[in-house]
Amino acid sequence: MKKHFPRSAVGTATLTLLALGCSLAHAQTAAPSLKEITVTGNPLGATDLIAPATQYSGDGLLLRSKTTLGETLDGTPGVSSTYFGPNASRPIIRGLDGDRIRILGNGGGTLDASSLSYDHSVTADPISIERIEVLRGPGALLYGGSAVGGVVNVIDNRIPREAQFDEKGGISGKADLSLSSGNSERGKGVLLEGGNNRYSLHVDAFDRETSDVRAPRDLNCTKAGVTTTSRRICNSASDVHGGAVGGSVFFDNGYLGASASNYRSTYGTVAEDEVTIGMKSDRYAIEGEVRNLGGPIQSIKGQYSQTDYGHTEFEGATAGTVFKNKGSDFRLEARHAKFGNFDGVLGFQTESNRFSADGNEAFAPYSKTGQSAVFAYEELATGWGKLSLGGRMESVKVESFGNPKVARFTPATKDFKPGSYALGALWNAAPGWQLTSNLAYTERAPKDYELFANGPHIATAAYEVGNANLAKEQSGNLDVGAAWKSGGHSFKVNSYVSRFRNYIALNQTPGVTRNAEDGEVNPVEDPGNPGFTASGAEFKPLAQFQYEQVRARFTGIEASGSIRLQEGASTVDLALRGDLVRATNLDNGQPLPRIAPWRVGASLLWASGPWGANFGFDHNAAQKRVPAPPTGQTAAYTLWNAATSYRVKAGAATLLWYARLDNITDKLAYSASSVLTSTAFPKAPLPGRSLKVGLQASF
Repeated sequence: MKKHFPRSAVGTATLTLLALGCSLAHAQTAAPSLKEITVTGNPLGATDLIAPATQYSGDGLLLRSKTTLGETLDGTPGVSSTYFGPNASRPIIRGLDGDRIRILGNGGGTLDASSLSYDHSVTADPISIERIEVLRGPGALLYGGSAVGGVVNVIDNRIPREAQFDEKGGISGKADLSLSSGNSERGKGVLLEGGNNRYSLHVDAFDRETSDVRAPRDLNCTKAGVTTTSRRICNSASDVHGGAVGGSVFFDNGYLGASASNYRSTYGTVAEDEVTIGMKSDRYAIEGEVRNLGGPIQSIKGQYSQTDYGHTEFEGATAGTVFKNKGSDFRLEARHAKFGNFDGVLGFQTESNRFSADGNEAFAPYSKTGQSAVFAYEELATGWGKLSLGGRMESVKVESFGNPKVARFTPATKDFKPGSYALGALWNAAPGWQLTSNLAYTERAPKDYELFANGPHIATAAYEVGNANLAKEQSGNLDVGAAWKSGGHSFKVNSYVSRFRNYIALNQTPGVTRNAEDGEVNPVEDPGNPGFTASGAEFKPLAQFQYEQVRARFTGIEASGSIRLQEGASTVDLALRGDLVRATNLDNGQPLPRIAPWRVGASLLWASGPWGANFGFDHNAAQKRVPAPPTGQTAAYTLWNAATSYRVKAGAATLLWYARLDNITDKLAYSASSVLTSTAFPKAPLPGRSLKVGLQASF
């Protein structure tokens, strides 16, 4: 028999309510009683959260799931996507991307190469994810300087953290099948779990194949020297598969578990018609917790993971540049006993990784990065709400080993001592009303490629040059929010400002080009040997971009709400959302690149028994605030969408039939936050009209 036990509070916060605007089918397909939702960012299990957070799970996640993590979260207030075609995208939070957004796996560190280049995908496919949690604003206190913009926590149950069955034992699972017209997607996944009140085992597998994605207009595609025209985004097909096994043993006051997972992906890069990426990632994790210790320490939780990541970039059938990243992450948290009205957590974290790139497009050297940190988070309960405060101290060492096959890289070592501090407050101002405020100071150590890059980055049409003199990136951040709830009505709004004293920016060097083949400065084509330089290298000039530090400011506002239009056996809700972010280089007054314009959206949500439906739109304004117009400017567009679902019992199983129609009007649109737009690549619009249908069976 299946049984539910309370979740641990260490490292998580439990929120027993629905996240507004998050779930398409927030009422029509929900179980009679709401399951508890865990929200990243509060390690004490509090139900009232100071930091702005959003979660997607269950039907809500299923019905918005796209082929990448970034596109799945795009449209969440405050969240956009790097969109490098339909196969590679990371979330952008409040205008910040790359190594300022931390992507976690079950609260622990993950490792890939997605922050190094926009055409590198995240090693997490939405088909295998059970829940995604998004923390907007600085998460550096708990997760390091790479979380200055926010945190995305990708959660699965590969290491079960609670017993799901009683002593008699049992088995549960789910299977999902889906088809999509826009990219001929054929997706399938299966998950099985079994055990009793003393142990639990988990196994899952997933597979998804897609063809080139449908576009709203004709696009050119050149392969093997032959150019064709069709309504398809050239070289946008993909093949993704993977799986995992895991298990845990449970004892009276805790658990100990382990898992092994693999991820494989082959996909086209869209910027180059004949370049594909073959990716692999193997991850091993151990996790455990001991509770109810008594004395000054109430509980201790530990996590350790090791990842072996690599991908090869193929030019046709020929293997090109090979990227590898191997590393480990260890995290230990201890919750102390209450001291008066103070409740808190102390923690230690250490991470290490080794990176290498070999081939013509190796623009970063062999490197090793090691970092360790201690942190503390405390909450003080008051009669009117609560206060939170904390700090984090880190030690970071970044080493460049050069490259035995490429002479342009210089061995060097840099050491940094970042520190981050935060203060927050929550005020229960009136019945149904809460006001929040967060003030944070954050320091981030430069990454290896920001310090030591020196080579061609073809995906972004740039020759990137690092800067070994970079200092710690320092920022001050202020967030103020208000939330209101009354019956079926609710509303949330947050405004924020982040000011960087020395923001690390990749800026174009005026008047300087570099040859992609040999790095020659301002190369000249040999008139006697067209296509080559005087030195005999192939003539491939690229604009030089160098990492520099500038003063920068990010300001914005984000809001969401829900209005209950009809109550009773059938409910109708109007979900509203919107956001605005402005980012400015304060040294020259110019806008920073790849910033989403202001956005608004609305959806009607209908629920009646087993049925649910949604119809709505998302409007993106024109983006004219770019540093080098007209490159990077985008026109306004509105994308309409609809979805429906039906849940029915079939013996011991529950069947959920669902369908979603995206970009109903087949609108031609380009993403302002994509490097494909800012570098004037003309052939990667957002996908055209597409119908996705699927069936999920659970038991």
